[in-house]
Amino acid sequence: MRTKRVMFPEPGKVTFEDFDLDPAALPPHAALVETEYSVLSAGTELACLAGTESWAKMPFSPGYGSVGTICHVGETHEPYKLGDRVFTYGKHATVSGFGQITAPVPDGVPPKHAAVARMAMVAFTAVRVAHTELGDVAAVQGLGLVGNLAAQLLTLSGCTVIGIDISAKRLATARECGIAHTVDAGANDPVATVRELTDGAMCERVVEATGVPSLAETAVGLAGRNGEVILLGTPRGDYSGDTTGMLRAVHKRDTNVALRGAHEWIYPLRRDPKRLYKHSIERNLEIVFGLIKAGKLKIEPLISHVVAPTDCADVYAQLRARNDDYFGVVFKWK
Repeated sequence: MRTKRVMFPEPGKVTFEDFDLDPAALPPHAALVETEYSVLSAGTELACLAGTESWAKMPFSPGYGSVGTICHVGETHEPYKLGDRVFTYGKHATVSGFGQITAPVPDGVPPKHAAVARMAMVAFTAVRVAHTELGDVAAVQGLGLVGNLAAQLLTLSGCTVIGIDISAKRLATARECGIAHTVDAGANDPVATVRELTDGAMCERVVEATGVPSLAETAVGLAGRNGEVILLGTPRGDYSGDTTGMLRAVHKRDTNVALRGAHEWIYPLRRDPKRLYKHSIERNLEIVFGLIKAGKLKIEPLISHVVAPTDCADVYAQLRARNDDYFGVVFKWK
C-alpha cells in the first residue's frame, strides 16, 4: 500500500513523502485508518520540529489526533469493522495505525470537529485536577486551542471564566465561544484588571495554558487566597528572574496558593470495568464527544484553517510566523 505522510527529517525541515505500508505484514490485532482529518497541535509539533523534544527523535513522523474510516482490520481486532469512522491518536498520514486511544465517532459529530476533540482531551485535564466548584471564578492564560477549550469546559462546570491573551482574534473567538470576560494582556495589566473584575477577591482557579515559564508567576498573581494555579501548557523556553515573590505567594498563609500539574497522561487510558477508579482518558473522550454533539462545546469557531497536507511545509512556517492567525489548523486528507 503506497501512502503519504508528513515528516520532520531534521530540525526545522518539513517534507511530504511517500512510504510503503504492507497490511499483510501487520500483526493479527492491527487495524488501519484511512485519514479524513488530522489536527495540528502547534505547541507540541513546533517543539518537535525545532528538535527540542527528547522523545521525538529525528526523522520524526508528527501527528496528534485524527479521524478516518477503517480500511484494514486484523483477524483479532474487535469490535471494529471495515468502513467504521473512528477517532484515534493518529499521525499526519493518508493511512495511520491505531493510536493509544481509538473510539467510534458518534453520529452527529462532524469528522472535522471530532479531530479537534483531541485538543479538548488535553484541556480536560485542567478541569479534572482542579478542585472546581459551582460559582468559582477561573482565569485562563492563553486562548489558543487548548486554552479556549479549557475555558469552555470550566464554563460548563459552572465557573465564571476570565480569558486572557494578547491576540485580539483569540479574544474575539473566546467571546464567540461563550467566555464571560476577556482581558487583552497586551494593552492591560491582567492582574490589575482581574482584581477590578473580582472586586479584589481574585480567582479561585487559574489555568496557565501558554507554557511560557515566566507567565507562571503572573498566574500565581491572579489567584486569590487558597486559590489554585493549574499548569496546563507544557513549560518550554528559558526563564531568568527572581521567583521569590511567586514562591512566597505559594508559601504564605494569607495567600497559600497551590500549584498543580495537568499533564494529560496522568490518568489511565481505559475505563476500569470494575469502577475502581472514576476518571480515564477514554471516559473524557466520551464526555467531549457528548458535549460536541449537544452543541455545548464550540468547535467550529476554533478552526482557523483547513489545509491540504501537501502544503505542510508552508503551514508549519505560518504556525511559527503567524500564530495569531494560525491557531486552529486541520489537515484535510480526502
